[in-house]
Amino acid sequence: MITVTDTAAEKLRGILEEEGQPEAALRVIVVPNGNGAQYMLALEDETADDDLVLHEAGFRVIADAESAALLDGAMIDYTDGLMRSGFVITNPNIATGGGGGCACGGNCGCGASH
Repeated sequence: MITVTDTAAEKLRGILEEEGQPEAALRVIVVPNGNGAQYMLALEDETADDDLVLHEAGFRVIADAESAALLDGAMIDYTDGLMRSGFVITNPNIATGGGGGCACGGNCGCGASH
């Protein structure tokens, strides 16, 4: 349902270890807006009964049913550059004005330096 690149997986595993939460899940919330969507990322120790597991490979990526429907076929990557570092979600289901971008806007608790 969702692809997590090796780079993003490695970064996420490192964040989980740094935070002392190796069993935590990465929650992805999609909020559609007029210019595409805003994505919010958070680490959560517990999941809700209606959460869907979108990816599992040493860690879980979860979303509520509404967000999960919008994430089908999406990819989470991690970029580490001079101008911007952070998780990036590429989503074929949502048109973007700028060709994708960081999911969290810098205040998500995802551990990325924005």
